[in-house]
Amino acid sequence: MMENKVNSVAIIGAGPVGLAAAAHALERGLRPIILEAGPEVGHAVAQWSHVQLFSPWSFNVDKAAGRLLAAAGWKAPEPGAYPTGGELRDLYLKPLAALTPLRDHLRTGAKVIGISRLGFDKVKTKGRDGAPFEVRYQADGGTMTLTADAVIDTSGTWSSPNPAGGNGLRAIGEDAVAHRVQYGMPDVIGRDRARYEQRTVAVLGAGHSAIGTLLSLSQLAQQAPGTRLVWLVRGTDPSKSFGGGANDALSSRGELGQAFARIVSDGGVQVETGFSVTHLGETGGKLRIGAGSGCCGRHVLVDELVVSTGFRPDLGLLSELRTSLDPALECPPALAPLIDPNEHSCGTVRPHGAAELSQPEQGLYIAGMKSYGRAPTFLMMTGYEQVRSIIAELAGDHEAARRVELVLPETGVCNVSRPSQGAGCCGGPAAATPEACCADDAKAKAAGATGCGCSAEAAQR
Repeated sequence: MMENKVNSVAIIGAGPVGLAAAAHALERGLRPIILEAGPEVGHAVAQWSHVQLFSPWSFNVDKAAGRLLAAAGWKAPEPGAYPTGGELRDLYLKPLAALTPLRDHLRTGAKVIGISRLGFDKVKTKGRDGAPFEVRYQADGGTMTLTADAVIDTSGTWSSPNPAGGNGLRAIGEDAVAHRVQYGMPDVIGRDRARYEQRTVAVLGAGHSAIGTLLSLSQLAQQAPGTRLVWLVRGTDPSKSFGGGANDALSSRGELGQAFARIVSDGGVQVETGFSVTHLGETGGKLRIGAGSGCCGRHVLVDELVVSTGFRPDLGLLSELRTSLDPALECPPALAPLIDPNEHSCGTVRPHGAAELSQPEQGLYIAGMKSYGRAPTFLMMTGYEQVRSIIAELAGDHEAARRVELVLPETGVCNVSRPSQGAGCCGGPAAATPEACCADDAKAKAAGATGCGCSAEAAQR
């Protein structure tokens, strides 16, 4: 290890990636200061505690954090088991915060409201890089400040869900019907069951959160007849949501898409494609979801709406710092071409770290889910690699910062945009052939080819 360039590192957010950053900081002799807005670590994770992760425990425990836990006598969960969000928090995050030296560096109930340079506003340049960061936060009913040599923002995006409006704005009337709308992934089988059973529920979105919610609602419909499902898709090709199927190296993620494809094929959900929400309102005791202008345009009538259209970063706390972000994705510019959902649908992103995540404000990094801005494809293990590299850079070990120490699982199909082949990506879904990932793959397998049939080259492997 080279001589440290910094001593103290303020880490915003005590989720999996924030605590991993702190663990790496301790190993390299840096002093982490972890600020968590919630009352306990993993507060955002608690909001989706019912959701099972796509990846097993072996992918969800950061190496430095694991070493701290092992030294404290922690017994690691079965590596091949798939935890829920609640298990991730109870069996990993809470012990990490309570049993290891991280407990002396953690401040909960500390909501960061702004960051600047001590004695410098955003405009002043001379001497700026030599000034420490000043972090202002609310705690115990008052406003407090601390200083640090570097800042890693791992505050995530959970508190900033995208709205229902297809243009990125809140739909007209969205605030007025807030009592009928939930965002993200409600626990429709558990704590939110009474809200959804025997009702007509629309789910807006085409990503994993939307698909997972629709699968849970389908399960609820089997238990509570009268529960009806409506899937609102902004795009025109719903088959893109079926994912990589059997070719997804994260098998749990592949199985999710396959299971949902079967429900759609069986008619278990009313599918409305090309549905870009513009208006929300109430009429006749129902929630009216409109797409288009005018009172008589296209619409559906439901009881409840779940908006699962992703999240966006809250950049307000960084407004007094010098940042550079992609104008579309609101992520670090070097990361944008690797994760742009206009080009990447269900593939992976090569490991990246300090070089791609650095900001014009020296010593400032955005990591974890927030680093992806509005892109939806973040994996927890990617965040672990990010902060490992960042901490190495802050500690002066530039070689380790550049080194790649992570191999990501690949989806196997549809990982970049491709010309239309009939009914969408890879020829459309292979709903009647669950072991195939798409229509082209089904044809290739029927012809005796191995590998993925999503391309002519793959079909010949």
